[in-house]
Amino acid sequence: MSLSEWFVFFLLIQVVHFAGTWRLYTKAGRKAWEAAVPVYNAIVLMKIINRPTWWTVLLFIPIVNLIMFPVVWVETIRSFGKNSTVDTLLVLFTFGFYTYYLNYTQDLKHLEGRSLVAATKFGDTVSSLLFAIVVATIVHTYFIQPFTIPTASLERTLLVGDFLFVSKVNYGARAPMTTVAAPMVHDTLPIVKTKSYLNWPQLPYYRFPGFEDIKKNDIVVFNWPVDTVHVFFDKSGRKAVNKPVDKKSNYVKRCVGTPGDQLEIKNGVVFIDGKELILSGRAKVQYMHKIYAAKEGVNTEMLKSMGINDYQRAYKVQLNSNEQFNMIRPYLTGSDESFVYTGPRGLPNSVLQKAGVFAQEQYKADNFVDLTLKEAEILRKNPAIDSVVRFKPEAHDMKVFPHTGKWSESDFGPISIPKRGATVQLTFENLPLYKRIISVYEKNTLELRNGQILINGKPSTSYTFQLNYYWMMGDNRNKSEDSRYWGFVPEDHIVGKPVFIWMSIDGINDGFKNWSIRWDRLFTTVGGDDEPYSYFKFFLIALAAYIGFSFYMGKRKERKV
Repeated sequence: MSLSEWFVFFLLIQVVHFAGTWRLYTKAGRKAWEAAVPVYNAIVLMKIINRPTWWTVLLFIPIVNLIMFPVVWVETIRSFGKNSTVDTLLVLFTFGFYTYYLNYTQDLKHLEGRSLVAATKFGDTVSSLLFAIVVATIVHTYFIQPFTIPTASLERTLLVGDFLFVSKVNYGARAPMTTVAAPMVHDTLPIVKTKSYLNWPQLPYYRFPGFEDIKKNDIVVFNWPVDTVHVFFDKSGRKAVNKPVDKKSNYVKRCVGTPGDQLEIKNGVVFIDGKELILSGRAKVQYMHKIYAAKEGVNTEMLKSMGINDYQRAYKVQLNSNEQFNMIRPYLTGSDESFVYTGPRGLPNSVLQKAGVFAQEQYKADNFVDLTLKEAEILRKNPAIDSVVRFKPEAHDMKVFPHTGKWSESDFGPISIPKRGATVQLTFENLPLYKRIISVYEKNTLELRNGQILINGKPSTSYTFQLNYYWMMGDNRNKSEDSRYWGFVPEDHIVGKPVFIWMSIDGINDGFKNWSIRWDRLFTTVGGDDEPYSYFKFFLIALAAYIGFSFYMGKRKERKV
């Protein structure tokens, strides 16, 4: 929506409010015209319903206001003695228009000085619950948000099954652009699995000031710029969906390029302005390798003992029915005539016992494994290993950005990362790098006509960027869908900075019975050069001290009484 459209919409809301409440204002000893003055009418209404004046601010915060409106509707009718469950349900299910009926047909008396202390009535309960959701939504939207690691692209810095707290304040909280959406959920409503928002109306991008800029090496949560799926990991083949920016799927990657950088990737190694990017001590950059051991096969227990956690396991199984196969199917990555294959966790014993299946692991002569370069060197020195060969991706890959077949995922660039206010000369050769920025992210019309580049209908030989852009990559170089495949990440897609792992579950996708908590990862920080350190024991000590102190103070009060 344009600014003028928002202004008209705002005035329409004021008219609707005035028409449905002006007599209630007069019953409360106020003037009828006070119900018509924008913002002032909300301040007066807070006095009428005996609620804090600062609640007015909440009525203008996107998403939060969707919850505050029902709170105010319920509080308004309660301030005029309408406390029954029926009244509360009527005002909620009519989206506040029940006040029209009360305004024009009922002779109501204002309950001046109504207590702020919640009573036992249904309306009070609804208001209290809704306001609790308001507080939680403010924290979730503007301060800190929980997030789960869904993929292995940042193994082993972040593991699948890590539960994070993502700070919104480090880079500055982004105000919601989608104004009508369910609170504290992303693009999909749980259980019913339908979208949680309306595409219209939209607010322009705005970010509150933060206390740091995105730096190279930072792990960043952002909205996937090219997201068109209904839900994350959607393989249904349904028609693509056009999502608002802040409702695109959340991704987490490492920032390796910031605005103005000259970026190049050589043999999988990132170079910035001609110098190799030195990653933080916790970063474990991995590349796919083929390990070959002809005599005894590649021992997966040895790989596990080295801390390697991305390889294939092969099993010979004895199956007597399709039912048995279906019970182990969720844990399989593939099968052939001789073997079934799984990831590093293998086939859980509990599942095998329940299915009555006999399975024996087989060490195959070769295995594709994700290794750091240091691990690859260690394995090459192992006498049981014949060879360790690094995987070389396709040289001219059309799937790699900008989809011209010029580069590969391991050899890319150099390119310049766009910076707000910087100007680039446009040619037909470099246009594929910037066409999505010009037409999608910065909302211009882009045409090629009669050998000319037209932006907003005018011939253009240059373009000045309106936003900052970033280059995001996974540490798992050959198993990460990142900027190498869809290009630059605009600043308005940035969500926040992961700062803390509060829970970590191994086998998160294998069913509850096969979960195991990674105790050494609980209450660890995400950033830093040193090895992760768990502060969980200090949390338990503090919790025990708090419980003990509360118990002591309670007993002390009892003795005084």
